[in-house]
Amino acid sequence: MKRAPIILAVAMAAASAPLAAQTLKATLLHPADDARLERSRAERAYLGHPTGPAEDGVKMALDDGQFELDAAGAKVALEGKPVASLEAAKAAALAAEKAGAAVLLADLPADWLLAVTDAVKLPVLNLSEPADRLRTQDCRARLFHLIPSERMRSDALAQTLVSRKWTSVLLLTGPSAADQQRVATVQASMKRYGLKLAGSKPFKMSADPRERDLANPLLLTAGAQYDAVWVVDSDGEFARMLPYRTVLPRPVVGDAGLVPVAWHAQFERFGAPQVSRRFMKAAKRPMTAHDWSAWMAGKALVGAAVASPKGPAAAWAQALAKNPVDGSKGVAMNFRPWDGQLRQTMLLTDGQGVISQTPIEGLLHPTNVLDTLGHDAPEKLCKVTR
Repeated sequence: MKRAPIILAVAMAAASAPLAAQTLKATLLHPADDARLERSRAERAYLGHPTGPAEDGVKMALDDGQFELDAAGAKVALEGKPVASLEAAKAAALAAEKAGAAVLLADLPADWLLAVTDAVKLPVLNLSEPADRLRTQDCRARLFHLIPSERMRSDALAQTLVSRKWTSVLLLTGPSAADQQRVATVQASMKRYGLKLAGSKPFKMSADPRERDLANPLLLTAGAQYDAVWVVDSDGEFARMLPYRTVLPRPVVGDAGLVPVAWHAQFERFGAPQVSRRFMKAAKRPMTAHDWSAWMAGKALVGAAVASPKGPAAAWAQALAKNPVDGSKGVAMNFRPWDGQLRQTMLLTDGQGVISQTPIEGLLHPTNVLDTLGHDAPEKLCKVTR
């Protein structure tokens, strides 16, 4: 007869006890054999290109946030998954979702990234793909972008050229499909900020002696008057040889010379040196823009776990989308509701240091000056609802 009150008391105590913290599980998908990280390319360290695995930046962010996680009783677990093809990426994403992952991090090409996003019902954080189509006609409600878009990069450079009064631009464009897409973005930014096209010429790197002139800087930059040479070279090999080789003594910008990036290891404001030093100590290499984007993804995971230490997955997803993230660039950053792009400042670097930041001083916007970089809400280029 005395057991019933005891059982009732135990049940009431269990019901009133706080729920245990849940572990926010995240899976990082990345190419198994990443051509971007081939040894000779990594040694050249082209500006705007990755030089090491994205996992380094994510792990640093989780280590940085461990005190905050412990204080909140929250946990984050990260698993890396190399994938060799689009189909393998889809399969790995589905397996991660089935195993309880709440978030996917993706260091993948655009088509692979879209396939992964469409295959699962999880938020996907894009760490490295800048293609504008992922923010416009191919945007997805659960796809969020840490890396700046191509339009953000070209807008940053166009703003800088205007501020320097370098308004007449000679445009040199490579032969790849990526170069052709990017040059259209460059021209849109030039139009947006009132730059004038002094001329447009194609270049081509070739081992064929008959095509040697197509990569000759003197021939390509002759016969026109210009304030700057803007080079569009997704590969980077031609661009790195262009500065100081133009006919007129003019600055080179774009993929060499003065380059817009999300991060540079020599940025010296807002706590950035401490971030770069921690990364150098952990990864044994300078922190690049891709590393910074991966680090920001890790910080977003920490923020979501701290905001909702008990979950569920829906609460983590909401926190990822809504919580501002500090990226040591002097402004609070959050994701744009219309295309999932992380609002952020851009750095302009010559490879030795940071020359300036954008948005440029004095530029105005009706709501948020960071939205002068990239596609703005009134353009309505992304049709999804978040």
